[in-house]
Amino acid sequence: MTDDEPAPTQVIAQMGARARAAAMLLATLPTAARANGLRCAADALRRAAPRIAAANAEDMAAATLSGLSPAMLDRLHLDGPRIEAMAAGVASVAGLPDPVGQVIEHRIAPSGIALTRLRVPIGVIGIIYEGRPNVTADAAALCVMSGNAVILRGGSEATRSNHAIHAAFVEGLVEAGLPGDAVQLVESTDRALVGAMLTAAGVIDMIVPRGGKSLVARVQADARVPVLAHLDGNNHVYVDASADPAMAVSITIDAKMRRTGVCGAMETLLIDRAYPDAAHLIASLRATGCEVRGDAAVRAIDPGVLPASDADWDTEYVDAIAAIAVVDGVGGAMAHIARHGSNHTDAIVARDAATAERFLAGVDSAIVLWNASTQYADGGEFGLGAEIGIATGRLHARGPVALEGLTTYKWVGRGTGQVRG
Repeated sequence: MTDDEPAPTQVIAQMGARARAAAMLLATLPTAARANGLRCAADALRRAAPRIAAANAEDMAAATLSGLSPAMLDRLHLDGPRIEAMAAGVASVAGLPDPVGQVIEHRIAPSGIALTRLRVPIGVIGIIYEGRPNVTADAAALCVMSGNAVILRGGSEATRSNHAIHAAFVEGLVEAGLPGDAVQLVESTDRALVGAMLTAAGVIDMIVPRGGKSLVARVQADARVPVLAHLDGNNHVYVDASADPAMAVSITIDAKMRRTGVCGAMETLLIDRAYPDAAHLIASLRATGCEVRGDAAVRAIDPGVLPASDADWDTEYVDAIAAIAVVDGVGGAMAHIARHGSNHTDAIVARDAATAERFLAGVDSAIVLWNASTQYADGGEFGLGAEIGIATGRLHARGPVALEGLTTYKWVGRGTGQVRG
């Protein structure tokens, strides 16, 4: 930073002031106006597809040279179908039910004042993210549709892609008559700007980090602004003794190998000691090219499995690696998840309904599934549209965070002259 350049705190304060003004305008606009802005933004993204693809190709080349892992390269990569899916996701958000102004409850107070609790936008949202450039469009769409302004700070590996996506999105907003300052991108890769966002209490109302463990840990440790996040996606699939063997294989392989870099990927497979087809299940996962690390009981079933260390049970690999443990029934599975899980997404494969319901009730995760892959941990798959992230805390929002998760509420009272004399 030169003497002529503003300090990072000044940069964020200036961006925040423009965002606040835009948020105040968005909050007063009807649903149709915000929805039209997103449809125009989707059209602009489609028009800009060649520029976005070219920018992404430059990012991919630089990331490959820097040694980024295959899983991280997959997160970064944008081709024609992915750009179209991104644009379609923005357009789909325009068609979602608008939570802003939704009446949560209505009551008459003892004083006779008519009280209404209704949903309102949070205000200015800060998104700090790595890897996936599609987050630029997803986050912008959700924030605008929920009446919020957003300040985006993407990772340096996706700088060119993020700039191209942001430029197209804002072009669409302005075409629709919406304020371009509703969606701002921190263009500098200076890490001090992240710190400035985290300490911008009163400027930014909520921070949402999306990225690796080190990023989220830093945000949660340093933020002076409320944070909506998950730290790890250490997800489990438990195969009960009652599980259908074919279903167990298909769910396990999909949960781990469909996309190893997503936060909903399975990291640990738990197998009931009474499950009769464990050898086939383990061999089927290994046959996909997944490296398997197991406890002594697993290695006794399949000697080709590598020994698991204590650290493996707590590791989010984000790669084609899985840990496997043999457990004593659903109680053993739940105890293992309680010790090692990250409260993100856990699944049971079982025919027995009572066992499944015990798992669903007893596992304290944001998403718990019965006979379904953990890769369904996704706002789009939940019918929520593009998600801004998955939250594993217990306050405000939990699981996939979409439009409703980006609102708070206020009380509106209508009286007839009441006073508390």
